[in-house]
Amino acid sequence: SIIAKVTRDRIMDRYQEIYPDYSFANHRGYPTKRHLDELKNFGPTVIHRKSFRPVEKLLNKSIFE
Repeated sequence: SIIAKVTRDRIMDRYQEIYPDYSFANHRGYPTKRHLDELKNFGPTVIHRKSFRPVEKLLNKSIFE
């Protein structure tokens, strides 16, 4: 619904302020190339789902390095 989208966009705008290294205002949390590059460069934040495959891979990789 449009209400859910607008609410999510507002939440992502707020996350942009809290986590300025991420482009949440642009990619809105979707797995764009930019977002995936940010995950690789800065690691996941507390708001990233640990079950999201790219986050899961990063966490598993960092455990074994």
